[in-house]
Amino acid sequence: MGKVFLVGAGPGDPELLTIKAVRLLQSANIVLHDSLVSPEILALISPRAQLIDVGKRRGFRLLSQEDINSLLVASAASHETVVRLKGGDPMLFGRAAEEIQPLREASIDFEVVPGISAAFGAAAAAKISLTDRRVACNVLFTTFSRSADARALAAFSLTPETTVVIYMPGPQYNEVSQWLLDAGFSPDMPCQVISKATQRDQSLLATTLAGLAALAPLPAPALVLVGRVVASLRDPSTVSAWHESASAAERDLHLPS
Repeated sequence: MGKVFLVGAGPGDPELLTIKAVRLLQSANIVLHDSLVSPEILALISPRAQLIDVGKRRGFRLLSQEDINSLLVASAASHETVVRLKGGDPMLFGRAAEEIQPLREASIDFEVVPGISAAFGAAAAAKISLTDRRVACNVLFTTFSRSADARALAAFSLTPETTVVIYMPGPQYNEVSQWLLDAGFSPDMPCQVISKATQRDQSLLATTLAGLAALAPLPAPALVLVGRVVASLRDPSTVSAWHESASAAERDLHLPS
């Protein structure tokens, strides 16, 4: 039996790969990769390695998750070094748990090599701190689901001091906008759409939740940052005003009766 490595490819810029990820790509016997892994990263793979695209394009999945699991197990039986290359970080919306389970059941040795998640790549590209302590006290990483139950569950975590990072917003931004408005966010809450973060053809659009509904979708992979931290892009004084307002409220809570 060989060994399987679940490797994070990061948001797309090959210079953001870990040294260990690069070493594995150059020594792998077989690489099963997502469709959205950038061409620049795929170019780092050894020309002697077998490449298999197991990703998803425009809603069409080349292989089911069960097929991928079986392929990983079969690959480990005939190859010394098997790399499962995933966009971002394998442990955050990367279905790592679904692929780890069959490896454990088959007693196959495996290792997870983390990568920079798309959220951090996007925040860096937009120059937005997700946890600006003046206006944000927590961060919610979520995907946009069209399931009513899933949307209601995520809404419990939303406050005006929450920075929301929405992975895989899909092609209907108006649905994402309405979801957040229904959760209690204001229509003028700032948000930023980042497409292909850290890559040469990345694009960014700053708007509000109300304006998000009218935007045409940007190319995948894309995500949406929502929250007061985004205001620093347009008007830094807004952040200061929110901070002063919050500080005044905290002082009021400690006034003697």
